[in-house]
Amino acid sequence: MQPCTALAFNLRRRTEFLVALADYSIKCFDTETKELVSWMRGHDSSVSSISVHGSGRYAITTSADTAQLWDLDTFQRKRKLNVRQSVGIQKVFFLPLSNTIISCFKDNSVFAWEFDTLHCKYQLPTPVEGSVLLYKVFAVTRDGRIFVAGGKSNHLHLWCLESKQLIRIIQMPAKVRAVRHLEFLPDSFDGGSNQVLGVLSQDNIMRFINIETCKFLFAIGGHEEGISTAAISPSGRYIASVMENGSLNLYSVQALTQEGSKPLPPTFKVVEDWSKCTPGANQLAMRVTSGRSDQPWKSKGTKIQTRLLKVQANSSLENKENELPGGLKKERLRALLKGFGEYPAKYRMFVWRSLLQLPENHLAFRSLIDKGTHSAFVNIQKEYPIKSRKLLRVLQRTLSALAHWSAIFAETPYIPLLAFPFVKLFQNNQLICFEVVATVVVNFCQHWFEYFPNPPVNVLSMMENVLAHHDKELLEHLIKHSVTSQVYAWPLLETLFSEVLTREEWLKVFDNIFSNHPSYFLMIVVAYIICSRAPLLRCNKTVDFEYFFHHHNNLDIDVVIKKAYHLMEATPLDIHPQHMLDDFIPLTKGQYPAFNKYPKFIVDYQTQERERIRQDEIEYLRERQIAHEREAKAQERKAEDEAWYRKQELLQEAEEQRRKMLLEEEEKLAEQRQRLAAARRELKAKELQFLDASRRRFLKYQQDRRQMELKRLEDEIARKASIREQETAAALQDVEAQWMELESQRQLFEQHLIKDQEAVTREIKEEVDAHQRKVDLEDHLLQRLMEIEKEERQKAQTVAEENLARAEQKRSAADWRLRALQKLRSDDRDREKRYEEIAKVLHDNRVREAELLNAMREAEEKKWKGVTEKKAQLEEEQKAAAAADEHRKQFLDDRMRETLELAEKLQRKEGTFSPFPTDLRARRTQGGVELQQVPRSGNICLNDLSASESSLHVSLDRRRDLARQERDLMAEVRQLRQKLTSRARAKHPTTPFPATKWTP
Repeated sequence: MQPCTALAFNLRRRTEFLVALADYSIKCFDTETKELVSWMRGHDSSVSSISVHGSGRYAITTSADTAQLWDLDTFQRKRKLNVRQSVGIQKVFFLPLSNTIISCFKDNSVFAWEFDTLHCKYQLPTPVEGSVLLYKVFAVTRDGRIFVAGGKSNHLHLWCLESKQLIRIIQMPAKVRAVRHLEFLPDSFDGGSNQVLGVLSQDNIMRFINIETCKFLFAIGGHEEGISTAAISPSGRYIASVMENGSLNLYSVQALTQEGSKPLPPTFKVVEDWSKCTPGANQLAMRVTSGRSDQPWKSKGTKIQTRLLKVQANSSLENKENELPGGLKKERLRALLKGFGEYPAKYRMFVWRSLLQLPENHLAFRSLIDKGTHSAFVNIQKEYPIKSRKLLRVLQRTLSALAHWSAIFAETPYIPLLAFPFVKLFQNNQLICFEVVATVVVNFCQHWFEYFPNPPVNVLSMMENVLAHHDKELLEHLIKHSVTSQVYAWPLLETLFSEVLTREEWLKVFDNIFSNHPSYFLMIVVAYIICSRAPLLRCNKTVDFEYFFHHHNNLDIDVVIKKAYHLMEATPLDIHPQHMLDDFIPLTKGQYPAFNKYPKFIVDYQTQERERIRQDEIEYLRERQIAHEREAKAQERKAEDEAWYRKQELLQEAEEQRRKMLLEEEEKLAEQRQRLAAARRELKAKELQFLDASRRRFLKYQQDRRQMELKRLEDEIARKASIREQETAAALQDVEAQWMELESQRQLFEQHLIKDQEAVTREIKEEVDAHQRKVDLEDHLLQRLMEIEKEERQKAQTVAEENLARAEQKRSAADWRLRALQKLRSDDRDREKRYEEIAKVLHDNRVREAELLNAMREAEEKKWKGVTEKKAQLEEEQKAAAAADEHRKQFLDDRMRETLELAEKLQRKEGTFSPFPTDLRARRTQGGVELQQVPRSGNICLNDLSASESSLHVSLDRRRDLARQERDLMAEVRQLRQKLTSRARAKHPTTPFPATKWTP
């Protein structure tokens, strides 16, 4: 139920097609099921074209304000191309056999888009100066290399899409003023690089040219059968065209090319010299030339098989308007008209053209049409608003042709009323329409323009005389009420009865008018008035009379026609219009006759006045337009200024708010930094306090530990010495009392020596472990020192970067940075002082350790001296003990010998033996053993003591080595610390921050 604005086929599903409707929607139908598949909406204006992708899956619909990309599988819109309101869209379409989209806009800009990403690939440059035309229609070859654009001009622009350059400008013949449609003629053997281009121009003729040679090949359509639109089959074998009369013509390209390749008749010749006509400034321009006339070519010699549609009985009146069979006679037509009262509707137009003997001057009419729209009828739509745009366009062209033919018609106000019935009747053939109107004006409107600009008083007087002769009573009634012929006769004449008759009645009336003398037209006007006498006699107001002759009345037209024939026969010759009007004279062939039967000076004066008024109006409109433009520009400038000031105020407010927010943030940041700095300082102070306390505690613990070790060593040495002295004294005192205690003393002394040796070894091990822990702690302190220095350097670098990046905006932070730098520098100096104090303390400790070692060496030397003295004394005591032992042994032996001798003597005297001597001998033996073992026991003790002394000497040497190694290690640590300090001072001589400036 909606008009169609665009169609598209060749979808992925071959049975479906797209239809764009006047309600701005797009529908998809299926030809098999005859059902609606989908209904797509989204446009705000009518869709002018639909382009389908080569795969058939996607489609682009184009309207004046937007282009939309659709997915035909889901019928969803994928993308939308929006443009400014001032720049409309002409057409958007897919390039054949590629994934490129071409978009053409009303400002002559052409863009190419990548289909996959929808990114702009390129834009065609602006054409060279002097060749700019408004692009309206476009065409592309099958291979997508050549792009042709045309518009309201006889020029065509050929673009090469590979090089993005304008390669040629083709100039069509002078008859072509505008291009309505462009389409390439495909060829199966050109590989898609089409060479033949079909150009449909404003004269409804489609000309086919070769774009390489710019030669005219053939044309279809003509002035009689104009082409409205055309399409070419994909194979290029057929051309289908919709004609302006509503018929559909199918052409064979093969037959057209064969007919076009025949030898040309000698009548035509080349009238264009390209070497003279080509402008020197534009070397790209080429004209279409041919050896034939610019008239549309029609095949007459070659027979083309066509399928004729059978004409039905109730077909329209215009079906046979173009047929011109000969052999008719006017008498037979009049007899037929009298018998039936009208001509058959099927042949009426044919009969009219025969009766009016129309010359069909195509060239003359084309020359009138080529002059364009006359200035008097430019705005005819304002005075005569017609719903049909086509009918309005035909009326405008016909009136313009009449005005160009004779200047009187441009000044005649009723000429549109006179021409409109014929324009409506012959709207599909403008040539016939013009010639019918011209014939009517020349023959049936004789003497109408002699009293211009007043109505034809002479013609009205003739009709008044006839009315007075045949109905004097009616005329007196009209005169009585001051109704003149300009009220009751002139409205019927200037409108040709179109206001008071229906279509069928009007056609019947003009069947009789065209078949009789021109005076019959006046008689039928008088007959209409006489037949309407009854209602006219009842009218007594001028308004009623005017209404009667401007509106349809219930009147039998057959009676009026018969009455007119009666008036033709019954009117006296002296008042009969036939003697005052000339006979019918048809238009001349070739050129139309000059029409000058009017007061030329009045028309010229009115023309000049009208032209002057028109120029004044144009000047006034131009000035008003300039004033409006200035006012609009002033308003626009004012609005822009207000918008700019408002925008500046908003920007200032926003800037002020941002500045306040920034200040608040900076204050918060400063507070946070202050709190963070205070927390850092507090944490640093606590850390320093903790480190200092830990260091002091560790040093005190180390000193206490060393003092305890030294005291323990001294106590142990003193205890061992006292034990040795006590043991030695006890041994010397008990030697004489108990020989058996010497062994136990020796074993006990050996155990003590072993314990002493283990204690010394454990002490040395503990000293080594303590020294190792001390070294580890110093290494840890050194590593921590390096980490702290690295952290401070990183912090200093970060602070420097941040402060330097914000140096331009935060001048207030400079002082804080300076204090931070000074604080860090003071911290570094404090740290260096602490390092120096630590180094000094370590040095003092090393000095004290050296003094302690010296004291230990002196004590050791003293002990060794005491041991030597004790050893010498022991040797002397041993010698004395040995001498005493020898003396005691000798004494015992002597006493034993004496005792034995005494006992022998007693035995000899008594003659018995006592067990005493045996025991005594045994005791003596035992005593001898013991006496023999005592010296051996004493030697063992002295040897063990010397071994113990040698082990003690070895342990003291080992302690000296360990002390020497400790001194070397502390010297290396001291040297490493001095190197680190000197390196840090060389790297940061004055401040811990780098001297280079950072830019954000």
